[in-house]
Amino acid sequence: MTTRTAKATRTEKQRRVPRTRPPSAPPPAAALLQLMWLASPALPVGGFSYSEGLESAVDSGHVTNQATASVWLLDQLHLSLARSDIAVVSRAFKAWQRADFGSVTELNAWVTSTRETSEARQQTEQMGRSMVEWLKNRGLADERIAQLGALKPAPTWPVAFALAAAQTGAPLREALLSFAFGWAENMVQAALKAVPLGQNAGQRVLAALTAQIPDAVDHAVQLMDSERQAFTPMLAILSAQHETQYSRLFRS
Repeated sequence: MTTRTAKATRTEKQRRVPRTRPPSAPPPAAALLQLMWLASPALPVGGFSYSEGLESAVDSGHVTNQATASVWLLDQLHLSLARSDIAVVSRAFKAWQRADFGSVTELNAWVTSTRETSEARQQTEQMGRSMVEWLKNRGLADERIAQLGALKPAPTWPVAFALAAAQTGAPLREALLSFAFGWAENMVQAALKAVPLGQNAGQRVLAALTAQIPDAVDHAVQLMDSERQAFTPMLAILSAQHETQYSRLFRS
């Protein structure tokens, strides 16, 4: 067989053999659906029961209507979530992928130590523990779930979400968009009850948040570890006040 004929034969075989994805990489649709699942308020981790200071902001008169709710939540997205939790999810996602449990432990400790009130810390730990139980109930053979559950004093929400997102096989940016949208939808639901807002007003607030989420995610990804921060004095004050608020709907 001549060299030219051999090359032609190999080319013909390549055309006949369909290209497939690696066994470990889920199809894009499957990964997308998994991220939608993680972002859903129906995920049994308790996110719907927290307002993250919004209820206290309503009680103190900082948030009174659609416009002020939108401004408040947009500020929280950029000044708090992007610089803290989204940045942690970004780092933890990569650490889980490379099985770097040392980095995961450091990130978890950072989240625990930077929560400025007891109710904020209780929220991240309760949601983290709930995510561990949900991952266990899925029945996936993944030793990282046990590592997550062993984090002390408890697994935190951003670190736990990062593992769940890493399991989907989705790209990092899409995982972060899912995390941020899940937060936004829960916060809008809190605003509907606490302000209160009508459904259409709530959808307009969610639209404003959704438009800003990509920029917040891009900012979070670019942050170095030394630039990550959790410094929101007004939010901390309102959260501390909420702990003893006379009447409340939410746990934070």
